[in-house]
Amino acid sequence: MLSANLTVSRYNIIGVLFFAFLFSTVSSFAQDNSPYSRYGLGDRAAQENMVNRAMGGISAGYSHFQSINFINPASFSSISNTIFDIGGDITLHTLKSNISPDNYTSTNTNISYLQMGFPIATTKMKEKNKSLGIAFGLRPITRINYKLEQLGRLTGIDSVNTTYGGSGGMSVASAGFGYRVKDFSVGVSLGYAFGNKSTSTLLSFVNDTVNYFSSERQQNVNFGGLAFSAGMQYKFTMKKKGWLTLGAYAHVGNKLSATRSTEDQTYYSNSFGDMIPIDTVQYVSSSDGKVKVPTTIGFGFIFTDKDSHWTIGADYEMTNWATYRVFGEKDALQNSYRIKLGAEYFPATKTTLASHYFSFVKYRGGFYYGTDQIKLDKSRNEYGLTIGVGMPLAGPNRMRFYELPSFLNAGVEIGAKGNKSTGTMREGIVRFNIGVSMNARWFQKIKYD
Repeated sequence: MLSANLTVSRYNIIGVLFFAFLFSTVSSFAQDNSPYSRYGLGDRAAQENMVNRAMGGISAGYSHFQSINFINPASFSSISNTIFDIGGDITLHTLKSNISPDNYTSTNTNISYLQMGFPIATTKMKEKNKSLGIAFGLRPITRINYKLEQLGRLTGIDSVNTTYGGSGGMSVASAGFGYRVKDFSVGVSLGYAFGNKSTSTLLSFVNDTVNYFSSERQQNVNFGGLAFSAGMQYKFTMKKKGWLTLGAYAHVGNKLSATRSTEDQTYYSNSFGDMIPIDTVQYVSSSDGKVKVPTTIGFGFIFTDKDSHWTIGADYEMTNWATYRVFGEKDALQNSYRIKLGAEYFPATKTTLASHYFSFVKYRGGFYYGTDQIKLDKSRNEYGLTIGVGMPLAGPNRMRFYELPSFLNAGVEIGAKGNKSTGTMREGIVRFNIGVSMNARWFQKIKYD
């Protein structure tokens, strides 16, 4: 009799195909325009995996054998099987004016992360109540994408239309491990952070009698360097009540090596609207410098009841964005913080029949509140509400309390940024998150009886 687990079931394949179809269908509608992404390294991408996002982002004390919590590498010690995790989001971004009823909505589709993890603990380690797991992957940290137009007048010259544009962002490829001895876990992650920030400022004179040439300044900064994260977790057993896990993590800031090129040129537009260069006024190629990335630290707790029905937790996270520099220059940034609250409910018990599918679904919810790193005339608050589900991708013959092999994790985040007492724009976000987490003993040898 064949007694090995299948590596990928047809339900895993269905989940991956659904995920791929969804994002290939909507990717053509990506047209995000986020004017505040012009500051610093851009808009903060949603950092957590789909499980944690649906619970308000709580991550410091969270660990689970079926999930890769890459925010705190100490959680890697809980990985018991091979996990492949992919996630993405569809974001509806709305800009609202504080001084007029005008608003603008854009849609953007992104791949949030690609992660893989597996355990490497030996039999002797397990006998001594020790575990060791590793995980690696790729994910974006920030995104830059904007295009703004401003109509003004140069004193004594003429009316001028100024267009500001930008693109880029930062990503990180990382690998780390988590090591557990009894109830204490520690982990580290080492990676390479890389990205670019391309900006342009285009000036066009508005005049029907004098023919002015237009001008454009383009600047491109490419950067890259090491990224380091560390974390720890400690699990307390509370007798008949459940388990309390305390956690802390730090994503250490660093000075990334950077090169910057700048070009100023004049041009004219032909009848098709194409920009035809006339002359390069100034060109500076590949000047070297540094981009200083800030440090993020966080700490929190997770409580799970003795029957594993309820998981609740809270985090506090802060980032010292005031230390950000690009080629020694500051930006309109401030230190930021975020408070996160979240919970998960899992109805199933050890005796729940496999035919009761919705008893094996995990129901999640959460909330976050804090300050945005951008500061213009006043600070901008940010807050959001999250809900989500974890739907098992398994047939009745594999629906068990402790051995659900794969999940389709989906959720919705409704959030906002801004300050009504200022003249700046407020931002509204509706983000649809979806991911597939496949969990199986991929490297287990097949046995025959």
